[in-house]
Amino acid sequence: MKKWLACVLTGSFIVILILRYNVMFKNPFSNNSLQQRIFVNTIDPRLKWVQQPTVSPAIQSPEAVNQVVVADELVSGLFLDRNFSSEVQSSLFTWNEMKHIVNYSKGLPNALEAVREARIAWDNLMDIVAKKQQIEVNESSVDHKGKQCPYFLSKMDTKDFGDKGYKLRIPCGLIQGSAITIIGIPNGLSGSFRIDLTGESVPEEPNPPIVLHYNVRLQGDKVTEDPVIVQNTWTTAQDWGEEERCPSRNNKKVDDLKQCSEKVGKRDNRTRSKPYFPFKLGYLSVTTLRVGEEGFHMTVDGKQITSFAYREGLEPWLVNEVRIFGDINLTSVLASGLPTSEDLEHIDDLDALRTVPLPLHRPLDLFIGVFSTANNFKRRMAVRRTWMQYPAVKSGTVAVRFFAGLHKNQIVNEELWSEIKTYGDIQLMPFVDYYGLITWKTIAICIFGTEAVPAKYVMKTDDDAFVRVDEVLGTISKENVKHGLLYGLINYDAQPHRNADSKWYISPEEYPEKTYPPWAHGPGYVVSNDIAKAVYTKHKERSLRMFKLEDVAMGIWIAEMKKEGFKVYYKDEKRVYNEGCNDGFVVAHYQSPREMLCLWQKLQAEGVAKCCN
Repeated sequence: MKKWLACVLTGSFIVILILRYNVMFKNPFSNNSLQQRIFVNTIDPRLKWVQQPTVSPAIQSPEAVNQVVVADELVSGLFLDRNFSSEVQSSLFTWNEMKHIVNYSKGLPNALEAVREARIAWDNLMDIVAKKQQIEVNESSVDHKGKQCPYFLSKMDTKDFGDKGYKLRIPCGLIQGSAITIIGIPNGLSGSFRIDLTGESVPEEPNPPIVLHYNVRLQGDKVTEDPVIVQNTWTTAQDWGEEERCPSRNNKKVDDLKQCSEKVGKRDNRTRSKPYFPFKLGYLSVTTLRVGEEGFHMTVDGKQITSFAYREGLEPWLVNEVRIFGDINLTSVLASGLPTSEDLEHIDDLDALRTVPLPLHRPLDLFIGVFSTANNFKRRMAVRRTWMQYPAVKSGTVAVRFFAGLHKNQIVNEELWSEIKTYGDIQLMPFVDYYGLITWKTIAICIFGTEAVPAKYVMKTDDDAFVRVDEVLGTISKENVKHGLLYGLINYDAQPHRNADSKWYISPEEYPEKTYPPWAHGPGYVVSNDIAKAVYTKHKERSLRMFKLEDVAMGIWIAEMKKEGFKVYYKDEKRVYNEGCNDGFVVAHYQSPREMLCLWQKLQAEGVAKCCN
């Protein structure tokens, strides 16, 4: 282990970085990252730090911290000397209030990496913005480009498929519903080939991470002589992960689909044929990889074959290239369902989609913060066209903002920046958007709902959730609980997932207690202003306990408030459906953009909440 104490003196402020991390990550702070030129100063009385004992990675309390970064100016300093418009400045409000997030890095996976990568992405984005502004000044026109994030890509020219493999660039990552289709014939001596989905590399790591490694071995390998499919991941820090093989006796499921189909490796006793395997030497196969909620799913010739759960820090939005190598004669490679933004020139209702200015002299009845990721363009547009059109939102009684982090892909950041300037409803986060960091967004929502706008109630939801704003307002008004309210689908007796294969796995070291305190499911819950304010206050005091499951984290924070004297009222709302849609819903989760529009049309036409699927 190594320790660094660095005190950076820049004019009127001091930045203290105290970092302790394993050498397996090499040095993640390069010249292009958060670390600037370092000067050590141990005399100044303002430089206070305490090294604490090690704690579990999922929870972090102020009494137990082994990575401390006291950096009041570190994040907001990224915006010094930037000539932003007032509209853009408003989109950076929460960013400037989140100067202490790096203090919570130990409690959340990929935290320091996310801030470091965000600094690189931000610097690159600002360079591009400056160049575009110069073009506009010199040429008095906007630098128009073709669509940077296409919905569909294809390669069908056999001349492009050489003997050394083929690479298809994915400009803006993958999202749920994206699909990669590969048509080809296994050939050569072995007929073995591999498909890799790779991510964006960073300057000090020239080899990009492999988000999914899909290896077809028709002649077997060291483990078996029979045909086998091997799935895995690779990163510079962790090397190869644990292999997942098919055929397999493993009964794990991903999105309710088996990790390995039972058909693979089975012999049909009636025909006495060879054991089934989806690929055959010399035979054409159509292989489609789809992006699900929990993992990747591979079908071959229309049959579900394998599923692979996303691994921590390796998520589909990271993918920027499909690489195909080995003994396969490719016919075509297609990518569909890719994230794409709408052309402003073709949006007829642009004014209706722009955010309503916040009221200056009166509090909101409700502020709604929506979790989103940078390349979820379609989901945000669906929300703007549906439940953000409620009269309460258009009149300024309710305000809605999306909370999205930066992307490692610069094209995505350019599209996001354009969206920020166009609609004014996005709060940009000072980190790259890893799933394990969503608790930081919960803090950001509480900050905005109490500091940017004084809202009586603050709600958190997702960009794939349909929220009946009128019903939420009606219910909290009827309950008339102005202090200590947690409203949503309350879980009173949940236990930590101890199955290591679960997306929500929590080890005993991370959370030793047997049960969680009461918490509300993440697709839609509301807290009163005093609870949101307490979260912000504790954030400023650096006394929040971090937990990587954000909805459970809110429950933990509220339980701690109760111990401090808060009177808490839990209002259970059974009409919040966290796993889909039921008629009569208040919140319906896992809704595609098409389904969101359908739900809104039904509400407008029939006046009742009916599901579309």
